[in-house]
Order: sequence, then C-alpha cells, then structure tokens
Amino acid sequence: MRIGELSRRANVGERALRYYEQQGLLTAERTAGGHRYFGEAAVDRVMCIQELFAAGLCSNKIAQVLPCMPGHGGHETASPELVGNLLGERDRLDREIKDLHRSRAVLDDVIREVTGERP
Repeated sequence: MRIGELSRRANVGERALRYYEQQGLLTAERTAGGHRYFGEAAVDRVMCIQELFAAGLCSNKIAQVLPCMPGHGGHETASPELVGNLLGERDRLDREIKDLHRSRAVLDDVIREVTGERP
C-alpha cells in the first residue's frame, strides 16, 4: 500500500510515517517510480509504534524494542540492558502516576475549600 493508504488505515499522518521510516522504525520498498510501498503488516507495526510513543519511549528506544517483539516481526532476544531500561521507564511512569494522584488530592482539597464542603 502507498503511504496515503497506510496513513488512513493507521490513523497517523504521512509526516509521522516518514519520520518513522527515517528513524528506522518502519521500512518501505520503493516502486519503479520511487514511491514508497508498505506491506500489510505495516499497519500493525505503526499502531505498535504509536503505543510505544504513548508509553513515553523515544524513537531510539523504540528502535531497540521492536526487534524483540515477536508479535511485530521481531525475533531477537532483549538484552539485559534493554530490559533494565524498560524497567526504569516503568518506574518513571509509576512516579508520575504517584505525583498525579498527589496533585489530584490537592485539587480535591481546594475544591472542597472553595465550595465550603467539609470532609
């Protein structure tokens, strides 16, 4: 499929797809006319890339993770360093979640204060 169709099917802009290709996250064959041509598996791969970005990973880290994900064409074993980095990312997210809960509690207190409600 051409880049426009992949964009529509994966609900991702063409510019993002070009960026993914530039970063080595996505590969395309070229037609005789120089147009990109993506295989059917590209839709799932792009959705996976989007999820990894949403999880807070950078493109460099995603490039390291994708080859280790069998469900997305990967066949490598994750190195202990990569696993350690991913665990560190999860710890970072846990800290952010904790901070958000704390911020929400403060906001709840402010709402109670300004509305005159008492706990």
